[in-house]
Amino acid sequence: MPTVAVSAEGYRVGVVDATEVARKSPQYEGMLKSLEREFKRREKDLKGKQNQLKKLEQKLARDGAIMSEAEVKRLEQDIRSRRRKLKATGDEYREDMNLRRNEEFNKLSKIVTEVVHQIGKEEKFDVILTTGVVYASKRADLTDKVLQRLKAKYRSSKK
Repeated sequence: MPTVAVSAEGYRVGVVDATEVARKSPQYEGMLKSLEREFKRREKDLKGKQNQLKKLEQKLARDGAIMSEAEVKRLEQDIRSRRRKLKATGDEYREDMNLRRNEEFNKLSKIVTEVVHQIGKEEKFDVILTTGVVYASKRADLTDKVLQRLKAKYRSSKK
């Protein structure tokens, strides 16, 4: 494969679309699947509790007029209590999920950075940019090369 670079007065500049690299890398897909497995049970429990709450709310709406005042009051308290617990559980779930996603994304970012550094050193680039680039020619775009390296790295890690 020909060297992808732009020379300006002897300087070699490359550009990498880090967002595209992250989204298209097999490591990203693996990260998503791993997080899904990790949080699947909690998500299922949360949905079950949401369904239980919905059924109680429907029961109150449907049967509230024929229930005693004490039964209505007890059911309303149960609904409020479950709603508070559900909100707290949902908030905790989202916070934990975001924390884990950020941890995994930071690991992925380090891997991408290592690959970009390797390409930069091997091909003697002076600068490789990842953000703030409005336009880059195909000659300067290293995104596909970085993706190829990430795919190779992923395959070798799965052996």
